[in-house]
Amino acid sequence: MPDYKPSILNELHKIEQEEQVRILFACESGSRAWGFPSKDSDYDVRFLYIRQPSWYLSIFDKRDVIERPISNMLDINGWDLKKALQLFRKSNPPLLEWLHSPIQYEEKYSLAEQLRQLSKQAFSPKSCMYHYLNMAKGNYRDYLTGDKVRIKKYFYVLRPVLACSWVEKFDTMPPVEFERMVEALVPVGSELKSTIENLLARKKAGDELDYEPRIETINAYVEERIQYFDVMTGMIGQKRVQIDEQLDALFLCALEEVWSFAKN
Repeated sequence: MPDYKPSILNELHKIEQEEQVRILFACESGSRAWGFPSKDSDYDVRFLYIRQPSWYLSIFDKRDVIERPISNMLDINGWDLKKALQLFRKSNPPLLEWLHSPIQYEEKYSLAEQLRQLSKQAFSPKSCMYHYLNMAKGNYRDYLTGDKVRIKKYFYVLRPVLACSWVEKFDTMPPVEFERMVEALVPVGSELKSTIENLLARKKAGDELDYEPRIETINAYVEERIQYFDVMTGMIGQKRVQIDEQLDALFLCALEEVWSFAKN
């Protein structure tokens, strides 16, 4: 398989030049980061960027995302730092996943590490569980309710279901890697675990995993878990996060670090 990292870095550098931004952090966010890519999986590159200080001095809302069309196996888009910090304040799970991705492409500034240090304070079990539960419910409804199902879609239901279980058990943000959750949460020697491991081995071996008869062991598990978390999430209190001043300071720090912007 060709090494796509040089192409990814080249695209990121082109974005910096074309958009007149600086990329603070870039990582892999999809199935490659989760540990179960298909042989034809795109590279899902996500990044955080910052613009010149003058861009933020406006009474008008401006577009705060950069997106590139999917081409040559690359799916690349990013968020402006101000947008990212606002979402971080709400314990946005995709952003928290990006920060802890096992595959990173760029981290030239201190912003990402500062956010990692602050992520335990920002983490909201209720927000996180709702995110993963809705993902599991949507993917289950769309892909796994027929007599024959797209087998690879089991991963896109199992992963968010296990993420909910991780939040309930450990009260922390779930790990990005799917296998870490399986090891920690699925009983050793169980039929469920052997079924998941067999499916994962097939996917890693490059099997197409197209339409096949549904796997009742997994269907029964995810149906029970979805019903359970549907009730359970409503019983969790919303955590109050008091980090506004820290995020403001972090934003100014990033401007100063990147553009030598004087705060005083």
